[in-house]
Amino acid sequence: MSKTLKQNPYIRFLIICLTAISLNSLTVSAQDTQAAPKTKSDAAKQAQQKVSGRVLRVDQSKSKYRVKVLQKSGRVVSVDVDKKSGKVSQKKKKD
Repeated sequence: MSKTLKQNPYIRFLIICLTAISLNSLTVSAQDTQAAPKTKSDAAKQAQQKVSGRVLRVDQSKSKYRVKVLQKSGRVVSVDVDKKSGKVSQKKKKD
């Protein structure tokens, strides 16, 4: 340890705090990310995590997978899964 750290406890405290904050932010960002789906099966699993139910069909376009899920209530819901980012978004319901 250098003389500066031994002599100045504030610098040592600051280094410990900054290290703790950076480690915490790495953990949070790792939890927020989703893997991009490589197959229709991956897209179906990601859609089921967002909307529980039975997957009826998975269609794919150039940029996304569209997954149709049958919920326990009997309602069919369309969920889009982005191919690049893995972001899952539910289509707006028509009432």
